[in-house]
Amino acid sequence: MIIAIDGPSGAGKSTLGRMLARKLNLLYIDTGAMYRAAALAVIESGVSTTDEDAVADVVARARINLAGDPDSLQVLLDGRNVSNKIRTEEVSQTSSVISTIPAVRRALVARQREMGKRGSVVLEGRDIGTVVFPEADVKFFLTARPEDRAQRRYEEDRLRESNLTFDETLDDINTRDARDSTRADSPLRKADDAIVIDSTELSIEEVFAKMLSAIRERQGRDA
Repeated sequence: MIIAIDGPSGAGKSTLGRMLARKLNLLYIDTGAMYRAAALAVIESGVSTTDEDAVADVVARARINLAGDPDSLQVLLDGRNVSNKIRTEEVSQTSSVISTIPAVRRALVARQREMGKRGSVVLEGRDIGTVVFPEADVKFFLTARPEDRAQRRYEEDRLRESNLTFDETLDDINTRDARDSTRADSPLRKADDAIVIDSTELSIEEVFAKMLSAIRERQGRDA
């Protein structure tokens, strides 16, 4: 079974993806972490993010892998565990920029498809149900008001000792939404057959219950 979870930044995709993978004993693939690892490779290479060909070359040569269970997922870049290094604001901003480069997306989509063929998986990102695995068995599109998503991201960043204010976090969320929705290659959009869940008035546990119910229903139909 392939479960696709898409949605804008701060919608709870990673948290819920891990919860589903743990509950259903599935492989968890955090595609956002893969873009962050690619961004770190670009930063370490010293190439300018405005030089799209150079950026694409760096990403094509980078060996990006995920290892471990959902709760202790390790992000590997050329054999190094960079799970903590990719959580900086610089990496976050760089990731948002390079993700608009078509050649970068093609390289990472190919890697994600390769990883997804390992067995039953949960993948979360921006274009899983529309581009990476349009044939996914169950597709979700998670969303919430920008203010709610910014609050979640702000609280997460505070745990990582980020210096961003709530207003700065909200501005970043809005900027990412615009960039993700308007990029020429694989823009953020809902798959026609995706189950839409607006979590603005829901707890993580309530969203999880809705998602699990939908998956169980699909499994029942396929039995």
